[in-house]
Amino acid sequence: MSTQATARAADRLRAEEPTPRRGRGAREGSVANWFDERTGLAGPMRYLMRKVFPDHWSFMLGEVAMYSMIVALISGVALTLWFVPSQGEVHYNGPYAPLNGILMSEAYASTLKISFEVPGGLLIRQVHHWAALFFVAAVGMHMARVFFTGAFRKPREINWVIGCVLLLLAMIEGFAGYSLPDDLLSGTGLRVMEGFVESTPILGSYVSYIMFGGAFPGDIIIPRLYMAHMLLVPALLIGLFTAHLVLVMVHKHTQYPGPGRTNDNVVGFRVMPVYAAKAGGFFFIVFGIISLISGLVTINPVWAYGPYDPSPVTAGVQPDWYMGFADGALRLLPGWLEFTIFRYTLSLNVALGSIVLLPLVFTLAGAYPFLEAWVTGDKREHHLLDRPRNRPVRTGIGIGALIAYLVMFFAAGNDIMAIKLGLSINDITHVLRFLFFAGPILGFWLTKRICLSLQRADRDLVLHGKESGRIVRTAGGEFREYHEPLDQYEMWKLVGHESPAPLELTDGKDSRGVATPTARKDKRRAAWSRFFFKDRVAPVTPAELESAHAHHDQADDRALLAGHDATHDEILEDAKH
Repeated sequence: MSTQATARAADRLRAEEPTPRRGRGAREGSVANWFDERTGLAGPMRYLMRKVFPDHWSFMLGEVAMYSMIVALISGVALTLWFVPSQGEVHYNGPYAPLNGILMSEAYASTLKISFEVPGGLLIRQVHHWAALFFVAAVGMHMARVFFTGAFRKPREINWVIGCVLLLLAMIEGFAGYSLPDDLLSGTGLRVMEGFVESTPILGSYVSYIMFGGAFPGDIIIPRLYMAHMLLVPALLIGLFTAHLVLVMVHKHTQYPGPGRTNDNVVGFRVMPVYAAKAGGFFFIVFGIISLISGLVTINPVWAYGPYDPSPVTAGVQPDWYMGFADGALRLLPGWLEFTIFRYTLSLNVALGSIVLLPLVFTLAGAYPFLEAWVTGDKREHHLLDRPRNRPVRTGIGIGALIAYLVMFFAAGNDIMAIKLGLSINDITHVLRFLFFAGPILGFWLTKRICLSLQRADRDLVLHGKESGRIVRTAGGEFREYHEPLDQYEMWKLVGHESPAPLELTDGKDSRGVATPTARKDKRRAAWSRFFFKDRVAPVTPAELESAHAHHDQADDRALLAGHDATHDEILEDAKH
């Protein structure tokens, strides 16, 4: 047993800290020193304030997500002061005359009270709803930026998985939120959700009974959704968002390639004072835009729908846009997928588009970084981003996924399109079913070919320079167009990337002719590697660049251009001689 004294963690953090200055600001310094002696936060706070962040417009998408979540949380707390999460029935007697005397739940009545009686209540409701939509959209666009630029690579795989879970939780949180008012639209959505749950093989009816506390609609689903919407899901969102930001601090921020930017540094602005000021101003811009839209554009006018009643058949109902793809998947699935086995009815025409689709999509998305790392065999850390054109297969996969999403999204409105366009809903559904399979394949192929063409254009631009549109005449009488050479900054962006070669397939045997245990795995990996990199366009090497410049003799062209331009008569006179 040792009796050696050890320093406290706070003491170790302050070991190399300078002695606080006396005189002006001594009072503030003494207060800060008092807190530091008890918390040891001076070192971490100094590290945070000196943290450098790169400056690029695409990085603001993550900030929009964070600020939208903050606005949604603040407005949601304000709404809790008046919202009553109860399905107890009351007769409405308020300022909205068309619903006076109508029997409705306390949840719906309190929503009407917030909208028409609480000063600024309707604006708060609108701000809360629009902020939630902004949050989901910003998280999705931020993830798209991360995917197409390869920001999910080592050491950020965990942060990518956290982002996938955040997007899923944001969708669940949004669904729970717009189900709370208990109006006809949200009640129809809950009825659809009950059908999703009941389509679960074998366990569906039991899970639905437990969830609703009996037969639909029951009298406890609104309080349970309120508890999940106000406590459980927000706690998970805040916890995961905090973990996401902490990992960003630990790993340092990614940056786009350029002169002076490497995997070992970050070129940008420190948190204090530049980045903090910019971030603070950007928060108020996001908040102002959300408030402006909320004041000008009506969303979810629950008074126009009336209270929920299971008897009306509501046509033309669509959920909020971020759940539209799941509704569209249900409409695309054929009815013959429902059948009975051993006295159990399997409603795969519903389950595949609801219970299976969401977990499958987010599992595949979360696993992609590990698949790409396995294919490339790259174990290095990456802090420089890719240009999407330099990773044509990854970009094609992303575009194919977006096309599949859009097809399902538009399928959610097949009935509205049929009415407005005067077309058969069956014909629209058949076309969308075909596009669901053919669209991603075609989109992948076109995207890959476009990316490869852009890479070849970049390569040609580096080797030959920019077309100037000016014709020079050499001493030997040759006419050719003068190509302006690229500056070093432009050239860095075009040549500063890697292009992995496909893995070579071996015979799967060691030096003694014995089959290796990993032969089958290596064969699969080599096949995936060929799929990713067989059509690669290698970046220009220094030797190729030097050879191209020597061949085109750009220095002589510049010398010729330095003189005067020959007139037409001078050219004819020279031709005679």
